Amino acid sequence: MATPDVPAAAPQTSNINVRRGEPLVVMTDVQKHYGDFQALEDINLTVNRGEVVVVIGPSGSGKSTLCRTINRLETITSGTITIDGKELPKEGKALAALRADVGMVFQSFNLFSHLTILDNVTLGPTRVKGVKKADAERAAQTLLERVGVAQQASKLPAQLSGGQQQRVAIARALAMNPKVMLFDEPTSALDPEMINEVLDVMVNLAQEGMTMIVVTHEMGFARKAADRVVFMADGQIVEEATPDEFFTNPQSARAKDFLSKLITH
Repeated sequence: MATPDVPAAAPQTSNINVRRGEPLVVMTDVQKHYGDFQALEDINLTVNRGEVVVVIGPSGSGKSTLCRTINRLETITSGTITIDGKELPKEGKALAALRADVGMVFQSFNLFSHLTILDNVTLGPTRVKGVKKADAERAAQTLLERVGVAQQASKLPAQLSGGQQQRVAIARALAMNPKVMLFDEPTSALDPEMINEVLDVMVNLAQEGMTMIVVTHEMGFARKAADRVVFMADGQIVEEATPDEFFTNPQSARAKDFLSKLITH
């Protein structure tokens, strides 16, 4: 089900502070409670422009919650989150404007079932950014070609495979020209044969320099595309390292246990 273990496309540095750009997403002392349950504890994470950060860990470790706080789909209890130097607004037009800078790809596609593929991709640019319909359609067609589903533009989502729908969801997020892309387990709802077609699109995005935060169970993708692996357990970031360092020499007992279960199952 996972992609084969492939060496990283570019040499990895052992110093995880060496990055391609300045800080873009900064989470500082972030806490998230659901009643008495603490879902996120003392989260401090900086993702730099052009960096691909893959977040992994056991189920229930807080990975998806972390991802969803970055565009305020989940509100935080305390701490701060900034995107490109601006603190996450609480509500209103400022929040809508910021969300336009943060592309999100969900596990379950979330396409509008009554709209064609083309209309799904043009809706955001025309409604939110005021792009003219003809311009939005030209850009959408280019994006659909980029993710390999241009021939499906006039169809409805139900007429596409799960892998095709997820690639449309990626195109829809890209249509807003986001500064950062969030992926919340984008392949977990797919049949095994469809996983690679989505991961291939994501690898290409990474190679083009898109800033990406990816929650996934696909360790092959983490090895191939990530600049940094963030390992979470019990709502905390336990360790972070380059893929080579993490997979060959994990530092924490929790990470060693997690990886040993991957290898033996």
